[in-house]
Amino acid sequence: MSKSLIDARKKLNSVNSFLKKGKYMTAVQAVRDSVVNVFGQSLMKAERTEFEQLIRDVTYSLNSDANLRKVYPLVIKYEPGKEKDLLKAMNELLKALQEQVSDQAREGLAALEKRKEEGLKRGQDHLDKKEFDAAKSVFDELVQDFSDDSDLKANIADRYLKAERYQDAFKLLDDALRDDPNAIFLYNRIGIVLRKMGDFETAEKYYLKALAVCSDDEYLHFNLGRLYYDWKKWRKMGVAAQRALDLNPDFKQAAKMLQFAKKKTAE
Repeated sequence: MSKSLIDARKKLNSVNSFLKKGKYMTAVQAVRDSVVNVFGQSLMKAERTEFEQLIRDVTYSLNSDANLRKVYPLVIKYEPGKEKDLLKAMNELLKALQEQVSDQAREGLAALEKRKEEGLKRGQDHLDKKEFDAAKSVFDELVQDFSDDSDLKANIADRYLKAERYQDAFKLLDDALRDDPNAIFLYNRIGIVLRKMGDFETAEKYYLKALAVCSDDEYLHFNLGRLYYDWKKWRKMGVAAQRALDLNPDFKQAAKMLQFAKKKTAE
């Protein structure tokens, strides 16, 4: 007996074990692959007889599995010489199982999103009541559960920012930036937080990093100018405002900023 036939026999003999373990796709794939392998080559009479019996046995097992019947209620039939019909049934069963997995995955994602929303709401309720330790406890647990979700971290950081919890916001944004170092909006948010914390020099560094990646964002230039306003660096503020206006001549706030900068540098 060839190696391919030995492998096919091994797969067919493993089908019952796969079914008991709930590995339905593995079981069905084993049957499908074995049928393709075995009946795609010339067989001796004894080999054909053996595999026909093995396939009868596994189709009986498939039909007898209650969980599998819920997914595929049609009776799987096998007649020697009609292996193509069996292959068609196996392909349909695999498709049904894949659709079930997709549905379960969608349900799982929906459940995860619901958990996030509920956690954000609980944390925000604590923030609104100025229960900052309780809010941090909720948000920390949420971040731990979704440690790779940089958008979630930025969302929570925005809530901290509005609540004037700048240090908490900075830590989350810095963590999110390590997850996604090319996210320009994170640099911008960190710059805002650091400006409000009074750490102008570090804020400037973050803005300049962002502008090195995306120099055509007028709001980045404007926010840098806003930093220079707090820092009282009027000339630099004027340069930032001018660059914002170069990109968007209708940017009224940038125009006001430029006029103010010119007035201060003329004093």
